[in-house]
Amino acid sequence: MVKRNRIIAFFLLILLIGGAMGTTARGILDNIKLGLDLQGGFEVLYEVTPAEKGQKIDRETLTSTVEALDRRVNALGVSEPNIQIEGENRIRVQLAGVKDQNKAREMLATEANLSFRDVNDKLMMDGTDLAENGAKQSFDQNNQPSVAITLKSGDEFRKVTEQILAMAPDNQLVIWLDFEEGKDSFKAERMKEDPKFLSAPNVDNVLSQKNVEITGNFTVEEAQQLAKLLNAGSLPVKLDEVYSTSVGAKFGEHAMDKTVLAGVIGILGIFLFMIGYYRFPGFIATITLTVYLYLTVLIFDWMNVVLTLPGIAALILGVGMAVDANIITYERIKEEIKVGKSIKSAFKAGNTNSFSTVTDANLTTMLAGAVLFFYGTSSVKGFATSLIIGILGSFFTNVYLSRWLLGLWVNSGFLDKKPGWFGVKKNEIKSLSENFDTLDLPTKFDRFDFVKYRRRFFAASGALFVAGVVILSVLGLNLGIDFTKGTRVEILADERLTTEKVAAELEKLDLPTNDIVISGDENNIGVARFKDVLSKGEIAELKSHLNEEFGNEPNVNSVSPTVGRELAKNAMKALLITSLGLIVFVSFRFELAMAVSAVIALLYAAFFIIPFFSIIRWEIDITFIAALLTVVGYSINDTIVTFDRMRENMQKRRRLKTEQDITDVVNTSIRQTLGRSVNTVMMVALTVVALLIFGSESIRGFSIALLVGLIVGTYSSIFIAAQLWVEWKNRELKKKGVIITYKEKRKISDEPQV
Repeated sequence: MVKRNRIIAFFLLILLIGGAMGTTARGILDNIKLGLDLQGGFEVLYEVTPAEKGQKIDRETLTSTVEALDRRVNALGVSEPNIQIEGENRIRVQLAGVKDQNKAREMLATEANLSFRDVNDKLMMDGTDLAENGAKQSFDQNNQPSVAITLKSGDEFRKVTEQILAMAPDNQLVIWLDFEEGKDSFKAERMKEDPKFLSAPNVDNVLSQKNVEITGNFTVEEAQQLAKLLNAGSLPVKLDEVYSTSVGAKFGEHAMDKTVLAGVIGILGIFLFMIGYYRFPGFIATITLTVYLYLTVLIFDWMNVVLTLPGIAALILGVGMAVDANIITYERIKEEIKVGKSIKSAFKAGNTNSFSTVTDANLTTMLAGAVLFFYGTSSVKGFATSLIIGILGSFFTNVYLSRWLLGLWVNSGFLDKKPGWFGVKKNEIKSLSENFDTLDLPTKFDRFDFVKYRRRFFAASGALFVAGVVILSVLGLNLGIDFTKGTRVEILADERLTTEKVAAELEKLDLPTNDIVISGDENNIGVARFKDVLSKGEIAELKSHLNEEFGNEPNVNSVSPTVGRELAKNAMKALLITSLGLIVFVSFRFELAMAVSAVIALLYAAFFIIPFFSIIRWEIDITFIAALLTVVGYSINDTIVTFDRMRENMQKRRRLKTEQDITDVVNTSIRQTLGRSVNTVMMVALTVVALLIFGSESIRGFSIALLVGLIVGTYSSIFIAAQLWVEWKNRELKKKGVIITYKEKRKISDEPQV
């Protein structure tokens, strides 16, 4: 009865979890905040410079500037803007979902400084004399759009009109917009030639009033925008754009639909493999992976995380990475079953022995995610956030929840005498009387000697490295504007595009370029690059023209040389910090020899991606760095699994007395872990291939870099990391005569070290 109750409890629990997920999933998804690359929008990075000589740019100045920008954004009607101070003199503004991006760009940085002057250019009043929210769009007596303003003091206006009246016959009150100090004096005969001139009414009487009407041949929209700018107030500093990106709404929708489809295909592929290969535990894994996806999205909602396109990619990749814990644990359980243990004993031992390996593997990837978050731009931060949350969520669902759900069946006794439910054939099971240990089990790789030809692998790896360096020196890299400077325009058309058609439209705008690439499933996406940074006016005209011509607003990215250099510098910093962090971590968890060997291997895998991109001439952008650091963080997983098994095999031997002992430890460990290493990498690769084939073109380079890194990372784990450790230990053996293992060191404290 107790056994049956456990199974009933399992089904009730699944119904409860499934019901809760089914009834709340739609609401959670609808509540998730989408980044501008998914719903369209505008992002700009400003460098803050003094508005006047001697002004100091400090934290207080930056804060007041953020407040002023926030007032302007509120005038645009953007529900949830993101305005952040970066560094000592920069402010990043993200406006996801803003419909009129040209208006947003103009509204943010335009100085709507209203000034009342006499004909000799003497300042009489300015925007500070306006009452709070004292401007609004109105109509004059001729029913033409105007701006009605309310002043703080009617008495001040009376004094102004008195002074103007005393200047007769030059008794004009000249009204300017955005008048800037330091320009030459504007005389009356030049007023109407300057676009900042609004009007110059004659003052015939002393006026003591708060309400003033400004006319200036406005349209209704222009009058409304001017009123909003006046209410927002002036900016306390000057803002110079050093980076900007704008994404059309149609582009965002297109990217999200394709990437979600890729995710569904990749995840279904993982589910089918897990059930087919691991049988019943694989079925449990599909349940926990589904819960993992739900919990990750739920945490996004709780934390108000803004979901970006790289964030969705990280969520999909997270499923492939999360299943690692299941594969490592299930392989351990299978080993315990094969040595003749009961299902219950195998389940307990498998979970216990796999825990440290799973923990170490997840922590290394999290380290790379943390560095990505610290050094990445906004979209890369979204990827890093998803990656970190996913790792934490997977640890709960695919370690604890999976163990609990499978434990209900194991402890019910239903699976006793049913090794086939775990993917173990009866002829693979040893008798307990044979006294087999999991470390003694034969594998299908026993005929391979991975250490014997290590020098050949070193030579081949070295040759490939030299070839990569030569390729880079000859071909160089196709650096995107993220690392140089310039403007990148991405066009999404409702029809087939050609380079000639795109070039012709750009020629109409007097913006010629030969750097045009056509892509997309139907050749309906065009990318044009300009070596120089286009001005705000040129971008506004470009967006309007291409939107009218092709039916969709284009994506436009602009990067200044300063930001390009900084991104390249930060990428190198991130790679260095991640490498050093991994050396420290692996040294702490294992030993220095393993740490150095592992980091050399993963850096080799990361390097290999760079000449590969040089050969295929794929553009390198900021997502390439995200892929590179993900490879650095994840490719060490296989090495960790192998080193963990090497540690076990060394502890069993207690001492390594000959080079053959060292060779046997490495060969045995690689043979025993190669199957699970291939499976874990294959699961991540499956999601990457799905993203590559079915996902958005925007992350195609990211997917290619990840796929190459995963393949080379598996190679370097086996044929570089483990083999370097052999060389290290052989030299250590020659010096000491014997190597005492970890277990020996812990247990024998009174024996002198040799």
